[in-house]
Amino acid sequence: IECESIEGNNPMWGVGKMLFKLLEELSHRSELEKSHRFVLYFKDNVPDFDFLKTPIFEIKRVPVPFFKNRLFPIYYFALLPMRLWFDRPDVMFWPNYMLPIIAFGKSMVTLTEDVYYEAHDGKLPFRYRLAYLIFCWWAANFATKIMAISETSKKNLVKLYGIKPERVFVNYLGVDLLPSFAKATEGRQREDNYLLFVGQMFPRRHAKETILAFEKLLRQSSGQVLTDHSQILKNLRMNELKLILIGPDKYPEPVIGSLAKQINEKLRREAIIHKDYVSEEELRQLYANAGVLVYISDREAFGLPPMEALSFGVPPVVMDNDLGHELFGEYAFYAKSGSVDDVAEAIKEAIGNEPRIMSIRIHGPEFVKKYNWKDFINRWLKTINES
Repeated sequence: IECESIEGNNPMWGVGKMLFKLLEELSHRSELEKSHRFVLYFKDNVPDFDFLKTPIFEIKRVPVPFFKNRLFPIYYFALLPMRLWFDRPDVMFWPNYMLPIIAFGKSMVTLTEDVYYEAHDGKLPFRYRLAYLIFCWWAANFATKIMAISETSKKNLVKLYGIKPERVFVNYLGVDLLPSFAKATEGRQREDNYLLFVGQMFPRRHAKETILAFEKLLRQSSGQVLTDHSQILKNLRMNELKLILIGPDKYPEPVIGSLAKQINEKLRREAIIHKDYVSEEELRQLYANAGVLVYISDREAFGLPPMEALSFGVPPVVMDNDLGHELFGEYAFYAKSGSVDDVAEAIKEAIGNEPRIMSIRIHGPEFVKKYNWKDFINRWLKTINES
């Protein structure tokens, strides 16, 4: 298993979080020691996670000589594949989308349509787009098995890369549902009056539009613009409502901090709060007490934050697309697009439709239980064993 993405000790997003949960769950399955050996390959630093110390794992480092914490491409595309020539694992799991050309033997690669779009139309530096263009295409064509994390994502991958469907298996991600927190959310009164955004802030996730939609809602509640929801909005203490955004600003030109500051100055209060990272405990508390989770993305392979919010009974606002309806069904509110007006309308519905809100608060946590890490690992192991 290639593990460089968790070396920073803070695997909060994307591949890092998925890999963290995979390894944590494997560490609890001591019975696998009789039949399996899991070799974990790191580039520079092995993180200090207790579960990595369990006997089921064998740790190996493949550092780039003379260049500590640098030159990821040399590690990933050259040194690690060459190391595997000698170690000869039965199957190699590459969670980071790309398969090195010189990596021989059986392989499983996680792949999403996001990397296809980044390679062809993205805003990342050219060297990253070139790597995605070459090595994701190589994975799509030559990996033994490809792991997609939703049916919608599988369909997109098959279409974009021309993959035979039988080479792709769907493995839904799991959601951390803590019973103590979930139980506390039933019939609770919100401790804080805020909307929540969680995730890396790429343009496709419309964090900027979410901020502007929030500002629009505040203007409407002050009476500058009258709507059918004006009384509802006033009853929700709109003069105290906050928007909390957790995640790094990934816009080509950073915009979140300056926009939040500008609006806060106009409102003469700290209505918008942005933090790059918070602890897992603080994030759980933010989920547990949020009024609404806003996560409106043009495209995702899965998208954990709205599902995590739903596990606490918090209504999520997501994009009105195939993936949203596949994952959430009636347990979400949908924005027609990522425009400011459509985001604002969806948030209004999510804070004003009391019958649906109560249904989500009561039934949402139970609905989310079908997305769990135990089943994720079972499907992963089944495919590994069949490869």
